[in-house]
Amino acid sequence: MQARKLRQDSFPHPYYPDFPDFPLVIRQTALLVVDMQYLDANPNHGIGVSFREGGLFDMIAPYFERLGNTVIPNIVRLLECARQHRVEVIFTVIEALTRDGRDISAQHRRVHLFAPRGSREAQILDEVRPNADEIVLSKTASGVFNATAIDQILRNMAIDTLLMVGVATNGCVGTAVRDAADRGYRVVLVEDACAALSMAEHDSAIADMDNNYAWIKSTDEVVAWIASDDSGAEDLANRPASAGRAGPPTR
Repeated sequence: MQARKLRQDSFPHPYYPDFPDFPLVIRQTALLVVDMQYLDANPNHGIGVSFREGGLFDMIAPYFERLGNTVIPNIVRLLECARQHRVEVIFTVIEALTRDGRDISAQHRRVHLFAPRGSREAQILDEVRPNADEIVLSKTASGVFNATAIDQILRNMAIDTLLMVGVATNGCVGTAVRDAADRGYRVVLVEDACAALSMAEHDSAIADMDNNYAWIKSTDEVVAWIASDDSGAEDLANRPASAGRAGPPTR
């Protein structure tokens, strides 16, 4: 299934030609799973409880339906494929360093987005939980590049391509996409492995990022893409310690 190409259909623009295709190099690629945790991706915790207590759960019920029916199954597929082909997998979670949240960003404090250190809300969903040696980065703001050392970590691993999934498309995912693109990374956003609180917000974010900050692909496309490169069979431990990150791609 092809991902929806929204930008050209909704807002044709002569200055935004299609991004050129590029060969996927597994050793330089990471799957970044953004904030798939109990705080914001499970209806019985976090924001789900808040909306239900406020009598507004019907407003976001479609969001949780999309997560359960589409996004989570697709992320499971992508994780299985990435692990099979030795694509680096990295997770982010919203999690305070403290129990009382005194360290969280002012913006998260204003919108009451808070997961205490070690809480259930800070844990990644069981369905997509990390393997033992996969990287999990806790952040106290929306942007993983602003709130963690991810840029240095990716440079250390010579990664220049990011496959992004998670929530919310118009929030933490979108911020990560833009920040990564500004730093020269190739960013592939997997449209059917992301969600926003409404489809209108999701579609608007996808349209804005398509051929502007990211390549928009479907899960089917990315799974086939990963499987087409057998370089992941190489023992990554043999990569020279001096291996540097590839330069920014030419658009």
